[in-house]
Amino acid sequence: MAIDPQDLNDLIAIRDAGTLSAAAKARGVAVSTVSRRIETLEAMLGVQLVDRRTDGVRLTQNGLAIAEAAEPLAEHLLRVRRLAASLSKGAITVPVRISATEFVISDVLAPALNRLWESGADFPVHLQSQADVVSLAGRDADLAIRMVRPEGASLYARRLADIRLGFFAAPDYLAGRSPAEIDLRSEKLLIYDESYGRLPELDWIARQGLSDAVVMRTGSTRGLLTAAQSGAGIALLPSAFAARSGALISIPLPAGLPTRQPWLIVHRDLRQLPAVRIVQKWILSAFAAL
Repeated sequence: MAIDPQDLNDLIAIRDAGTLSAAAKARGVAVSTVSRRIETLEAMLGVQLVDRRTDGVRLTQNGLAIAEAAEPLAEHLLRVRRLAASLSKGAITVPVRISATEFVISDVLAPALNRLWESGADFPVHLQSQADVVSLAGRDADLAIRMVRPEGASLYARRLADIRLGFFAAPDYLAGRSPAEIDLRSEKLLIYDESYGRLPELDWIARQGLSDAVVMRTGSTRGLLTAAQSGAGIALLPSAFAARSGALISIPLPAGLPTRQPWLIVHRDLRQLPAVRIVQKWILSAFAAL
């Protein structure tokens, strides 16, 4: 009997997810299905692949070795399925899924959707607001926009137009003080957390000795904006985004903030598909307009 690739994918999922239930969720099947497939695989290979404990399951050393050897095969099978899907349709009519941060989805891509339709796109798009890194190989998304360049030979990454940042405050917070006279070390600062990775501006804040002035951290650009508008403090925000609010005042800085460097990421197998090419071009134009 030949080895079922599904069984190998289940084994890889257990290794990556850490638990049987998490692996089953990632694979979109019942826990009992994954358990049965692993038992079948163990019987075929004649080795124990998982250590079944009262607190769950873990891969044995044999299981880890088999999972590592099976990974290239799993990747090749994914490529075959993607190619077959595109060939059978002639052109993609299923949604193109784009994973990006909340700010990119709500304030860069969503306002530019009309330009996508005008470009001749005849397919829907799913804009997935996610801070976590998604698996393009596993088809969690078709394209992703991230603030840190990814690694991996199967991924194509293109740098997008930089996002300029600044500090902004509401008139009520300044209470008549001149922005030029503000010393950020003595103010209440509202900044990003590390939801998107270690961003360059966070290192800049530490180098400037501003860490003690930080009173709020969040991964939400919208949260930073509304907090600043309420007069809660001086917020670190994308400059174009803050300017569009029309209610915040820019605070001059003693030394320039680093720019945010976004990357457009797509799996190499999908890059040349017509719909994906249209979306790539649209994303580039949306960032160029910032």
